[in-house]
Amino acid sequence: MPTSQQHVNTDTPLGANLIADGATFRTWAPSALEVYVAVNHTGQNSSIDSLKSPENLLIKDANGYWGRFVPGVRAGDLYRFYVVGTGSKGFKRDPYARELEFDGYPDCDCIVCEPANYQWHDVDFHPPAFNDLIVYQFHIGVFYAKDDNGNDIRQHRVNKILDVIDRIEYWVDLGVNAVMPLPFQEYQGENSLGYNGTDLFSPEMDYCVRKNDLALYLARVNRLLTAKGYDPLPANQIEGQINQFKVFIDLCHLYGIAVITDVVYNHAGGGFDDQSIKFFDRQPYTSDNNSLYFTDQDHAGGRVFAFWKKEVRQFLIDNATALVKEYHVDGLRYDQVTVIADSGGWNFAQDLANTVRFIKPSAVQIAEYWGNERWKGVAALPDGMGFDVGYSDVLRDSLREVIAETMGGSVARVNLDKLRDALYFTHKNPGRWTAFQCIENHDLLDFNHAGRDRQPRIAALADPSNARSWYARSRAKVATGLLLTAPGIPMIFMGQEFLEDKYWTDWPGRPELLIWWEGLEGKDKVMSDQHRFTRELMWLRRKYPALRGEGLNVHHVHNDNRVIAFQRWLPRGGRDVLIVASLNERTFYNRSYRVGFPGGGHWQEVFNSDIYDEWFNPNVQGNFGGVMADGPPWDGMPSSAQITLPANSLLVFARDNA
Repeated sequence: MPTSQQHVNTDTPLGANLIADGATFRTWAPSALEVYVAVNHTGQNSSIDSLKSPENLLIKDANGYWGRFVPGVRAGDLYRFYVVGTGSKGFKRDPYARELEFDGYPDCDCIVCEPANYQWHDVDFHPPAFNDLIVYQFHIGVFYAKDDNGNDIRQHRVNKILDVIDRIEYWVDLGVNAVMPLPFQEYQGENSLGYNGTDLFSPEMDYCVRKNDLALYLARVNRLLTAKGYDPLPANQIEGQINQFKVFIDLCHLYGIAVITDVVYNHAGGGFDDQSIKFFDRQPYTSDNNSLYFTDQDHAGGRVFAFWKKEVRQFLIDNATALVKEYHVDGLRYDQVTVIADSGGWNFAQDLANTVRFIKPSAVQIAEYWGNERWKGVAALPDGMGFDVGYSDVLRDSLREVIAETMGGSVARVNLDKLRDALYFTHKNPGRWTAFQCIENHDLLDFNHAGRDRQPRIAALADPSNARSWYARSRAKVATGLLLTAPGIPMIFMGQEFLEDKYWTDWPGRPELLIWWEGLEGKDKVMSDQHRFTRELMWLRRKYPALRGEGLNVHHVHNDNRVIAFQRWLPRGGRDVLIVASLNERTFYNRSYRVGFPGGGHWQEVFNSDIYDEWFNPNVQGNFGGVMADGPPWDGMPSSAQITLPANSLLVFARDNA
């Protein structure tokens, strides 16, 4: 066998892969005439003739894959492919490149990486069960960044993933057990929501820190590591771009937090450059259907993948596999699976879900699927695509409609029937947790996303004239409270936990639209009160299994009184919890409001949102110590109790043995 073909066969992984004494390079370019690999090549266009030599030429197999073994290659070496096609010739970045050069993108080299060179500490971490998840969504580029002096530096530059490690302890205290950053695959330009990726295996370079700037971050990383009893990391462990993401995930795991990555497999781009994956084998341009990986179908300004090609399907499945295996992620959030399903990718989605589940069954797979039969997103094969969890807008939209109706004043009638129906909505029964629930998210609140889809923050919706008024803050507590006590997996968007009231943007040049952390840090008591409310309610959800269980009975809906009540419990386990929510602007004093209870005896009042208004609210109303459910049958329940029900509030009662 020629030396060039040692270690190269149909099972050789695509991309650059290190072996004992060199590296294999393999890529798919079925219509190319020649493919060369340029390792540590300088001069680029000035020395193409020297590049196009037999020792750099990849060998094509019968299936359109080109491969070669190159001896002497080491981690950190630079490379690119040079493709000669029937339509053009020139450099191409490796679609499987794990990292790209910091300088010159998109005219930059790829970096040969050793995926196993990071020393993980998370062997004992086990992600939460799917029904136990409480998810926090954020955008790396504008989320949080402070210098050594505590100054907010977000308005001066794109934030880095290592900036985010400063928020890990905050998340632990808040009570979330999973975080979901917006996509971090390499995209064109410095600023983006991340849904226009062009180099899917490479992390966004603008989220990474150069070697000369790592000292500050290394100290922060090691503080968190040593606090958990581990030795500090040497600097070389976080020099690489991939390793900076790995250390973030590793630290999250050490602190009990799962990481769910947001991936875009329906399309790629926005913009593509000449060295991108588009027209990778350099065929002549006739239409985008001739672009190898894509079709001429547009979505979000990019091009939809050609799901009918097995090589394209494998490319995307390999990407998901790399995230699960190499990055140790705990789940994948699949963007706009609807586009995949509508573009011939139904079987691909099934294969994707099955493959990830086989590799890591504990990794949750969340599908943003808005098809007419949404249950098919989480249904098992052959009827469904087989994902674990599906997006739902039913609770979100009904809650927002109800909050909007309260702005009609104290005499306005609020239709809680739709909210009752929304609480019952699920993709699967049993399996109420399969509905992914939110009332704020990146799309809904995007400043740049003007039009019918953009909606205000809950605080601004609750009182457009003053997002800090009692009406705004109390209604926002009810909305967030219902999200966190309803069935399904709840997700909150960055800032929601402390009553952020403005839109957001991915561009740090608009400091007035950044999350206002200073408000939480002492400049706005309303924010700190809301943060306390959210934190204690999240921990309540984690404390009481019934709030994460299957049992649900919405037994009290009174539209004139603006009151809704529902029971949560564990089938065959009991441990009942009762939630009562009021959007009435007056208080029902002196235990004057009767609600059905699922059993007699004493029920503790374990949560009362009224306490958190002007914490500690000196005028709080409630049922201190709980109530005796010794009244007659009511609301179809065997017992009842008369309760004090504060205006615009959420109460939670639990049996003494819950």
